[in-house]
Amino acid sequence: MPTRRRFLTNGLGTGAAIALGLPGARWAVAQDTTTEEARNKATVRLFKESQGTADYDQVLREVQSPNYRRLRQGFANLATNARDSELAEAAQPVRTAFPDRSDVIEQMVADGDMVGMLFRVRGTHEGNFFGIPATGKPIDIHEIGILKLADGKIVEAWFMADEAAILKQLGVGLPARRDGRIIAPQSLTSARYGQAVLEEILDNPVDSQTYRNKLTVAAYKSASPPAGLLPDRPGRPYDEYLRGGFSHMGEYGNANGVGDQGIGQAFPDRQDKVDHVLAEGDNVWIQFRLSGTNTQSLFGLPPTNGPIEAAEVGIMTFDGNRWATGWFFGDDLGMALQLGQPNIFTP
Repeated sequence: MPTRRRFLTNGLGTGAAIALGLPGARWAVAQDTTTEEARNKATVRLFKESQGTADYDQVLREVQSPNYRRLRQGFANLATNARDSELAEAAQPVRTAFPDRSDVIEQMVADGDMVGMLFRVRGTHEGNFFGIPATGKPIDIHEIGILKLADGKIVEAWFMADEAAILKQLGVGLPARRDGRIIAPQSLTSARYGQAVLEEILDNPVDSQTYRNKLTVAAYKSASPPAGLLPDRPGRPYDEYLRGGFSHMGEYGNANGVGDQGIGQAFPDRQDKVDHVLAEGDNVWIQFRLSGTNTQSLFGLPPTNGPIEAAEVGIMTFDGNRWATGWFFGDDLGMALQLGQPNIFTP
């Protein structure tokens, strides 16, 4: 039986608050439940903290809509490629493969009917994990969720775990399927080009610094941002770059002496598609897909000369109207699968 997960728990009553952290940044999430956004965050927190407990089924009946859709599971790449593999039939659920699993929420943000949640997953690999036999090794990775609510219930959820980090920490490659195929899961979200998202935000103005910060981040992904929306400074628009979106691929490139063959030159026609932009206080989240044609080498890997779309989330902080930090989390394994190179992360 799965053991009860351990969480960083906090009261959900009005006025309670917690401090949350990522390296180099300050985060704070209020737990006042008097607003729609705060109630939605409380619902998502309850959903997350009940997982792996005896209360989970009851909580799920209370917080999940009968029409709930999971647009993506956290370990989508591993789960998809486990199908028809030699060990797929022996694969156990994630919480059984990691029976001491503990999740710690690091940040939450709410904007209207949407909630973003970044959490850390830790545990020991003691059971078959999507065809990967137990190694006895610990994992410590990030996972992120973007959830939509209606009438206090979760109607959609999209998750992405750092699957490349798991392979690296376990020291294993992706198990081969019996049919020899390498499959990149298809996205079920409804992303649009950044210009359309920016125009939609411009059509619904709010006199607040949070709104202006949201505009700035949306402009960053648009083809023709209005003058004055982006900071007038060379290079990246933010002061501090905390994490690169496809950091594991970058590490692979650096280790092989081709760190200069990055995303920009590999996808010269890159034009990203945006799923959501969420803003609360000094934080802005953007969920998007790196989109372009891979016509040049990416970190030494031969080009496919075909289109590639890989999920990514950016978490931004502002100091007043100054864009202070950018922290990005991309689907490294999903990108590698599309390149036909799923095992580049394992020595």
